[in-house]
Amino acid sequence: MPAWYATNAIQPLDPTAVVILTDTEVSFYKQHTGISDISELQAHILAIQARAFAVFPYPCIRRLSFAKLKISRFEAYKEVLQLGRERPGAILLDLGCCFGNDARKAVDDGFPASQVVATDLKQEFWELGHELFRSTSESCPIRFVQGDILDPSLVAVNLTSPPTSGDVLSACTAQRSLAPLQRLVSAIHASAFFHLFDETDQERIARACNTLLSHQPGSIIFGSHRGSDTPTDRGKGNSFAHSPESWKDMWRKVAPDGSLQVDVWLSDQETTVSDTLATEEQAADERGIQLLLGRWLVWVVRRV
Repeated sequence: MPAWYATNAIQPLDPTAVVILTDTEVSFYKQHTGISDISELQAHILAIQARAFAVFPYPCIRRLSFAKLKISRFEAYKEVLQLGRERPGAILLDLGCCFGNDARKAVDDGFPASQVVATDLKQEFWELGHELFRSTSESCPIRFVQGDILDPSLVAVNLTSPPTSGDVLSACTAQRSLAPLQRLVSAIHASAFFHLFDETDQERIARACNTLLSHQPGSIIFGSHRGSDTPTDRGKGNSFAHSPESWKDMWRKVAPDGSLQVDVWLSDQETTVSDTLATEEQAADERGIQLLLGRWLVWVVRRV
């Protein structure tokens, strides 16, 4: 475990923490949990937080940002939903899915459930997601695949065989691999994910995403994570913060043929949103959602 996670792990969770949800998020949780009382809903989420923190002490678990909806706050989300409506067999991949909040939100908003796959290093997280949303593996149509994005058994970057035909998502779950999805994924979402890795591994992940992404123009990779005005080793284990220009440079290395177009900007918020977020003072107080700690890269990579 990196030193900064080990330090995070020994600090107890704040027993007075409050889950700050937007109206959209409250409706989302009420719909999925069947819990209409806000106090009961708060207690339910906090109980899941405690169990998730014992699985792995990610800061997003401590800060309750795992309870937020991220995917729908991006402008690019409109393109994703359009792909789900108009592209036959369009596949959405949620990378670093944790409890599967964002994959469930995309399904709620019309992306075909049978064409959504989510992956995380820890299977326990989406199992807790079933408890959080009071679903089961049978009632939830989203496919979950456990694995390490840096493990070649999950994504083989240099595969040259043609795309698999048939039910590729079933093949993924059967093989516990994303390899059947090479060149078939229409949209990849990755929020608060890349910044967990060092510079070299972030490029490896970008190459894996490029391997999975469909060659059809308009296919998209998007998300946000911590960034900086200048490329910065954050001195916290494996964490590295890209600047907008270094982020573009990385993708140029990944696709030197110019097949990927990158739009990126720095924000003082985790995402560009229309909903109200907690203030930075609330974030620093470790109460509520704590999304504003530092600057964030918001980015979209499109196949051209």
